[in-house]
Amino acid sequence: MQAIAGPIGLILDVVFFIMIIHIIMSWLINFQVLNLRQQFVAQIWYGLNRLLEPIYTPIRRILPDTHPLDLAPLVAFIALISLRDFILPELLCAGRPLGYCG
Repeated sequence: MQAIAGPIGLILDVVFFIMIIHIIMSWLINFQVLNLRQQFVAQIWYGLNRLLEPIYTPIRRILPDTHPLDLAPLVAFIALISLRDFILPELLCAGRPLGYCG
């Protein structure tokens, strides 16, 4: 199972940090610390949106419309943490963390 758990854990860790960066950038943009008119910031922001939008879109269809507040990143983040830390270790590693299967 370590051959499966290792790459899955790595992918989930990468997605976790990409989501953290996206969430922090959204706060900084909304509080006008970062400006989307700067080319570098805009490229990072649009790249992160293109990566994460396929995850957020199905969640937005299920959640009720809370227009000024987007809850899809929060739901996706909680789902990712529960999948990474609780569900997959129980299924693949008999309860041990994904990095310690074996």
